Amino acid sequence: MTDSTLEYWMRGPVEGITPYLQPVAHALLQARKEVNELVVDFPEDKLWIKPEGLASVGFHLQHLRGVLDRLFTYARNETLTEEKLQQLRLEGIPSTQSVPDLLFAFNQQVDTALTQLRETSTDELLMHRGIGRKQIPSNVLGLLFHAAEHTMRHTGQLLVTVKIQGSSQ
Repeated sequence: MTDSTLEYWMRGPVEGITPYLQPVAHALLQARKEVNELVVDFPEDKLWIKPEGLASVGFHLQHLRGVLDRLFTYARNETLTEEKLQQLRLEGIPSTQSVPDLLFAFNQQVDTALTQLRETSTDELLMHRGIGRKQIPSNVLGLLFHAAEHTMRHTGQLLVTVKIQGSSQ
C-alpha cells in the first residue's frame, strides 16, 4: 500500500532493505517527513532560541543529521574523523546555516542512511562494533536501531520546541 496519509510503517516494506531493518527505514522516513513538515516555514530569527531552556530548533536539526552520521559510521566499523568530531562539538552553537540548509543536510543524511541500510546484509547484523574511544560494545543491529530510535526521540523534542516557539509569537 502506498497511501501517503499512512505512517511509513503501515505502507509496507521499503524496497531493497532486509526485513530485519525495515523498522529502522520506516522510522527514518517518518522522521524525515515530520521534520520537514514541522520546520518548512520556521522563522530564521527563532532558529537558535532556547525556549524555557530547551534545546533550540537549530540544535535539533544539526543533531538529527549528526547522530545519524555518527551511529551509521560506527555501524560500518569506522571511527569518527576529526571533521565529524568537530561537527559534534559545534552542534547547538548558532551558525549561519539557514533552515533550508539544515533541512537539506538532514534529508541528505537520511538518504545516505537508507543507502547503507540497503547495503547491510543480514549476516552483518550481529557483528560486534565498538563505539567511540572506549570501544563500548555494540553490534550493527543495535547501532542502526538506536540511530532510528534517537532520531525519533529528537523529532518529538523538535515538535515540542517548534510548538513552544510558535505559541510565543
